[in-house]
Formats: sequence, structure tokens, C-alpha cells
Amino acid sequence: MLEDDEFFADLVFYNRLLRCFVIVELKTGELTHQDLGQLQMYVNYYDRNEKLPEENPTIGILLCSRKNDTLVRTTLPESNTTILASEYQLYLPTEEQLINEIDEVKSNFNNNK
Repeated sequence: MLEDDEFFADLVFYNRLLRCFVIVELKTGELTHQDLGQLQMYVNYYDRNEKLPEENPTIGILLCSRKNDTLVRTTLPESNTTILASEYQLYLPTEEQLINEIDEVKSNFNNNK
């Protein structure tokens, strides 16, 4: 709660190995700069109000159905190391799609040797 406003992160975890909070935001649409700003606010809140001095900085993960890499780079500070944005898929790929992807990666790897 910030003054009279209430905000709720989708998921908040504590990673014992990393010794930090991990906040996950799930978006069903295309990523917007407002989504990144919202996640940044949650990360700042946890770093400033919940994190103990001996703990590591909070990590924020934003999962969306479509991501614009240029928007992410432009919205987040250049020194950003704790906010991550990635796309998710609603369906798992077929076996044939997975085999094709593996073959493509192998081919690219062999061509770059």
C-alpha cells in the first residue's frame, strides 16, 4: 500500500539460493511501457521496504504474449540488471517443430565453427 493506493503484484517469491525477492508479472497482451513501469515500482518497493541489508536486489520478471525489444531497451535504464521481460507461448510446440528447431540450432552451430 502506498498512501491510500493499493497495488498487487501477480506473484512474489523469495529465492533462498539467490537471497532475494522475485516478482513475476503476467500480461496477456503486448508489452507496454506502463507494464515495465508497474514492475519497476514493485521492485523499488521491495528493495526499499522489504529487503534486508544483507539480501540481494529484487528481481522483476515480466512475461507477456508479445514483446518489443526496442521498447524494453528504451524504457529500462541502461544499467538495468534486475528487470527481465520475455514472451511466453500459450501452447507447447509439436514434436516436429522441436526437431526442426534443434536441427536449425545444430546447423547454425556447425556453420559458426
